[in-house]
Amino acid sequence: MKIIVCGAGAVGRSIVSYLVKGNNDIVVIDNNPKRLEDLAQEFEVLPILGSASHPSVLEKADAKKTQLLIAATDNDEVNLTACNVAHSLFEVPRKIARLNSSEFLNPLWANLYKDEHIPVDLIISPEEEIGKYIYSMLKIPGSSEVRTLLNNRLYLVAFKIPEKSPFVKVPLLNLTQVDESLEVEIVCINRKNNIFIPYKNDVIEAKDEIYALIPAEKINATMSAFGAENSAIERVVVFGGNEVSKCIAGLCEQDDNIISCKIIEEDYEKAMQIAKSLDNTVVLQGQMMSDKILSEAGIYNADVSVAVTLKDEDNILSSMLSKKCGVKNNISLVNSPFYNNLVDIVDENILVDRTSVTISKILCELRCPEVKKAFSLGRGFAEIWEVPVAEGSRLVGKTIKSLDLPASSKVCAISREDEIIFPSELEEIQNGDILVFYVFSAGIKKLENIFD
Repeated sequence: MKIIVCGAGAVGRSIVSYLVKGNNDIVVIDNNPKRLEDLAQEFEVLPILGSASHPSVLEKADAKKTQLLIAATDNDEVNLTACNVAHSLFEVPRKIARLNSSEFLNPLWANLYKDEHIPVDLIISPEEEIGKYIYSMLKIPGSSEVRTLLNNRLYLVAFKIPEKSPFVKVPLLNLTQVDESLEVEIVCINRKNNIFIPYKNDVIEAKDEIYALIPAEKINATMSAFGAENSAIERVVVFGGNEVSKCIAGLCEQDDNIISCKIIEEDYEKAMQIAKSLDNTVVLQGQMMSDKILSEAGIYNADVSVAVTLKDEDNILSSMLSKKCGVKNNISLVNSPFYNNLVDIVDENILVDRTSVTISKILCELRCPEVKKAFSLGRGFAEIWEVPVAEGSRLVGKTIKSLDLPASSKVCAISREDEIIFPSELEEIQNGDILVFYVFSAGIKKLENIFD
């Protein structure tokens, strides 16, 4: 697929880092030569210097032959104009625009984004998506990743197995012998950075990070059964004053179970601006590593620290400092894949990958039409899909075993009417089913072929 990405900043870079894993021809447009040079040195892309909203620049990027344009600059107006120009002059079939302003995101103006007005097929707000994602993790203490499926009826939750868990050394086949009320499907296991799809005879080890599908009403009981639950989050400290922290704080303000949310921001103007946009959040302006500021933020009594500055190093250091102050749950937003190699150093701190969260919003644009919902997992090692089985589909009547799935994938769950099934290989697919697939990145193209 030929794709134009407008913007080589943090968001554009995160999108490009995922797109290059596929068989895509990628052009990146930016008016900052240093950003372009850095991106072109790291990834195999064609850099174009100039404004993404200028017709001559899009023409130079060969927009006429482009299937997808992703306008992800830091400027909403430029992104909307780029989509308009791409549609009107170059007939680009699919356009995605990154928008941050609440004015443009207000549902009242949703009618604006149509071909006859401003032709945008999909709007993404990465900062808002990241904020919502981190908040979802706060609601399931002990989780390192959370995704919702099947209209929020099924959750994919990642968590570490404590050494004293009753399931340590227990084969997956025998999980219900330990707890007969257990209703869970182990999708994959991360064991010392070796990620694999387990067989029923595989055993769970202490410190495994497991990715489990759990019915919504069973989450608390399941986390408790595995010994992975933590106390409810009531006091939140956020490092960094930006759109991400504003989203997190706004959601915390609406949550009756959260007593306080405090934001630390070093820049005076940013601190003042975010303070004006929130009602019940305390915004502290000062050095994030200052003992005085940390004490004012209540770090020693906090249940969780969330570091979402634009600098990965600051986020990692803030989380490590919070842990030393006694905070049990520490979350760091990271942009660079370099930090994939530092899992042992950051220890129990949870790394949230900006790329994975951002790309999940647009994955359906990159996958075959049958995929109606998709998420990138971890730091991009795999994806999970929802695929409705339409009437007349070639899958109807087949068993899961007969689908000839790649070894790096599996059907993890089936939604059938009001029931969620964790199927065996002999389960027969019926009309109207919704299949939940798990697939490693290397098996994506082969898995898509089963729908042809």
